[in-house]
Amino acid sequence: MIRYNICLFILFITSLTAMSSRADTLRTNTVLYQVNHPDHQHISYLFGTHHAFDKPFFESLLNAKNALLSSALCIKENLNIPDHLAVDIINRRTENTRWKKYLDPDHYTYILNLFSSSGLKFDKMSPAELFAFLGRHYKERVCIEKDPNAEYLSLDDYIGSIAQNAGLQLIGLESTEDQIAMINWDVAGMPRKVHRRRIAAMIERIQQGTRDHCGEIEWYRNMNFDYKLDQPCQNTLLLDDRNRKWMIKIEEYFSREDCFLAVGMSHLMYDCGLIKQLEASGYVITPVDVR
Repeated sequence: MIRYNICLFILFITSLTAMSSRADTLRTNTVLYQVNHPDHQHISYLFGTHHAFDKPFFESLLNAKNALLSSALCIKENLNIPDHLAVDIINRRTENTRWKKYLDPDHYTYILNLFSSSGLKFDKMSPAELFAFLGRHYKERVCIEKDPNAEYLSLDDYIGSIAQNAGLQLIGLESTEDQIAMINWDVAGMPRKVHRRRIAAMIERIQQGTRDHCGEIEWYRNMNFDYKLDQPCQNTLLLDDRNRKWMIKIEEYFSREDCFLAVGMSHLMYDCGLIKQLEASGYVITPVDVR
């Protein structure tokens, strides 16, 4: 049974790109950075999230919560706007996916049961969207072992709820429509057999509780990071292009208010990441211990 907000699956896709084994020039044990610029007095913060985590994790990071509450603006990847949630966008579609071409009968029955109480019309999802959702579901249910009957917010949305309750202005860098489009564009042209194979593998991984893809969760939880700032981004569409577009808004907000920016961890990394781009714009980036 799926009781949490179905729109959250879209955030999963950029969590996957952060894993690598090569070394670089920045190693830290934090996901929080203070951001200052010599031309103005505003103090902002950059926080790298992992979308599968939630309230207990953020509450354990006292310095991160204090940094959030000291800010005037909270900037996230996107906002949950009524009538523009993923479930609304998908349910409005007029065409259905012929899932029997992508799922064997047992897997089709499993997916129908999984979505039975979600309110989302599963037949209107795309294969790329289903894979993104299943990957998120796997991280939460198998790797983190969240209660399947509990209702909770993602780490990003929990941060947003704290900000909203504290009277901070909430800003989204892109729309849910944009994020759904990117999930599909990223695998445009992928053969049906590849979709079928990777969806089947993820379903079996969930059903069997296999933890072979849980390393990313421990990597984030343990905070022993290698930011690879001297290496190119691994995905132009999901990281490089988005970061460049986001920087236009980020610099505008940082120049006029104290901000708390919370985005997927991978957006901080590599030579196209926000850390490198902010430094190139004259900002001083200082690691802040979160514990």
